[in-house]
Amino acid sequence: MDIQWELRKKVDPQRVKSFSEELKVPEIIAAILLSKGISSYNEAYTFLKPSVDSLHDPFLMKGMDRAVARILDAVKDKEKILIYGDYDVDGVTSTSILYLVLTKFGGNVSYYIPERIKEGYGLSIERIKKAAGNGINLIVSVDCGITNHKEIKFAKEHNIDVIICDHHEPSDTVPDSYAILNPKQRDDTYPFKHLAGVGVTFKLVQGLMKEAGFKQEEAFEYIDIVAVGTTADIVPLLGENRIIVKQGLEKINTNPTLGLKTLLDAAGMLANEITTWHIIYGIAPRINAGGRISNAEKGVQLLITNDINEALKTAYLLENENNKRKTLDEHIQKEALGIVEKTFDPARDYSIILAHRDWHLGVVGICASRLSGKFYRPTVMLSITDGIAKGSGRSIPEFDLYSALKTCSDDLVEFGGHKLAAGLTIKEENIEKFSRRFEEIAREKLSGVELKPKLKIDGYCNLDEINSDLIRLLKYLEPHGFENEKPIFMDKNLKVVGTPRILKRKHLKFKIKKDFTEFEAIGFGKADLVDRLDADVSNLNMAFYIDENVWDGRKYIQLNVKDLK
Repeated sequence: MDIQWELRKKVDPQRVKSFSEELKVPEIIAAILLSKGISSYNEAYTFLKPSVDSLHDPFLMKGMDRAVARILDAVKDKEKILIYGDYDVDGVTSTSILYLVLTKFGGNVSYYIPERIKEGYGLSIERIKKAAGNGINLIVSVDCGITNHKEIKFAKEHNIDVIICDHHEPSDTVPDSYAILNPKQRDDTYPFKHLAGVGVTFKLVQGLMKEAGFKQEEAFEYIDIVAVGTTADIVPLLGENRIIVKQGLEKINTNPTLGLKTLLDAAGMLANEITTWHIIYGIAPRINAGGRISNAEKGVQLLITNDINEALKTAYLLENENNKRKTLDEHIQKEALGIVEKTFDPARDYSIILAHRDWHLGVVGICASRLSGKFYRPTVMLSITDGIAKGSGRSIPEFDLYSALKTCSDDLVEFGGHKLAAGLTIKEENIEKFSRRFEEIAREKLSGVELKPKLKIDGYCNLDEINSDLIRLLKYLEPHGFENEKPIFMDKNLKVVGTPRILKRKHLKFKIKKDFTEFEAIGFGKADLVDRLDADVSNLNMAFYIDENVWDGRKYIQLNVKDLK
């Protein structure tokens, strides 16, 4: 499917020029900042140099006073505390940092993460029964709980207090729990609404530290773990998230916690300068692998241990699980792609919904994400077992997946998630009805929308503008992630120099020139674009990232190709 290029946001050239002069930066940097809504010197300074001083007081969050007091009382009285997490990276990291902190306080604390396939997402009555039988007095749910009304009512009936620490969208009413920490509650005035689950847990950690009289710096002891969960959950890397990830990356690259260090070693990434890219494509899949293939508690075991032998053993175990996940992923992706290519009509269909009995529940979300990106449609993939289908959905920016599932809630057993990603459970007999209804919603919401993948261009950049000074300034825009993507530039009327090469049958490498400026360009996974390169053509348009590559001790500028026209 052809990719449609469009400017991320048009900005007034005169305003760009004046802002560039005010900040003493090239116009291309000023244009990027203006396109993000940053229009003053102070806003630019805050964005380009994110500081922990800009983090909000945790006690601004509704429920924080009550949650902190209850947890500290439980620690003091040696009550049994259970941390109940989710099986994704956000849940694993949330569970890990709260366990580490409460253990440091001397708490009588344990943790539990449900198995994805056997138990599914969120709190369960069966597990609460076991908690009651084990004398648990307090459950703190992290990255889950906001939709578990009946489970929390059951816990209350069994004299267990529940504190919900979540970031998912609440329903119209919230559970009757002891305290709720979730900035998305309608009446919560907390200034930043887009924390990941581990971000909310980190605010709880800050609150506990502050109330217990610890120095606030001590709340940052595990900030590298918080950064991993925040990046992996694809929340906007703006505001507090940007500060968290910036601080966390600095720690990962200087003094990572033992578990992360051994995981990086097992993955062969220890020598790299770790960025958000390495988290998303390297660290997160390995932590996720336990929850997808077997049990997510392996990820927690890795992150909380201070035993080098246990860390190494668990890291290599997760490496093996990730390799198994890749094999399953490739098989299911191939099957799903075959079905879509036979049944999907881009002129007729506004959504893709697939259900299959043999698909592994742990990888359908990854596959749905790829299909959604390839065909530019909201996509739901379901795995059917014993008359019940469970699965995941991924969406496109123009379509609110969570809202659509809420409209279809009568057909679902349960659901939860965000605008772009969600999980759901449905009876097999209702799949066809749900599919029709979901398609109707997609048709209504997406009517008139050009359903083609879009490449957001941040601006024009002539090849002769690219130099080491520009790269130095671009680094101030990091860390990159959702809603703060790495800038993509374009230049026109370029000429190919020499003969392009195909590397490993999937990557494209060539040299590009304009006037007297020449650069090496590489397109990872772009071998199919080779037909667009012709040595006789001098009007090639290219969209690209600007990278600094290091090879054999030599540092040089390389253009990372996103598309060619």
